[in-house]
Amino acid sequence: MSDVSITCMPVGDLQANCYLLGCPETKKAVVIDPGGDADSIQAALEEKGLDPAYLVNTHGHFDHIGANAELKKAYPDSRLCIHEADAPMLPAATKNFSILQGRSYCSPEADRLLTDGDVIECGTIRLEVVHTPGHTHGGVCLAMKCGDGICLFSGDTLFAGGVGRTDFPGGDWDALEKSIRERIYSYPADTVVLPGHGPESTVGHERDSNPFVSA
Repeated sequence: MSDVSITCMPVGDLQANCYLLGCPETKKAVVIDPGGDADSIQAALEEKGLDPAYLVNTHGHFDHIGANAELKKAYPDSRLCIHEADAPMLPAATKNFSILQGRSYCSPEADRLLTDGDVIECGTIRLEVVHTPGHTHGGVCLAMKCGDGICLFSGDTLFAGGVGRTDFPGGDWDALEKSIRERIYSYPADTVVLPGHGPESTVGHERDSNPFVSA
């Protein structure tokens, strides 16, 4: 799909999809949603000879941030990024909901606060930040050109045949539906959707058949 390598690793107790994006020219990487299993993520990076320049959280729930601390320790020069509205969730177990799993996980604070339209660049990797609130206030998708098309890392906003839940604090069904209809479904039908859980899909397939939010 792209000259950027893309590896998907389900991690943590909830098997959130962690994505490793590698630049073939610089061997720098972007890690999206390191939600757990830091040792496995680090081993995969080392196997591929990649050095993470960015750790990007699509939102602040524990299952997407759970390896932040260990990876920041292993790669101190990497920059931890999250949307500004979800930044307070990182160091607070009651806000990132790790406390609901009987834990008290505190992530390091962000090095960079993201807003809609920001761009994260790392060698040949170029990610555009698309603010898609609803699952959380600061949920984002990340759009990247892949060959002649687009890959959209959708976090927990949109899944294959599903959508992010909105019954936790910070959730808002109307906002989620608007994010999906107006932001995600505005992409071309062949846009590849790479979600925070489960298999990949396309914008066209979800627009036509998603039982929660269809066109």
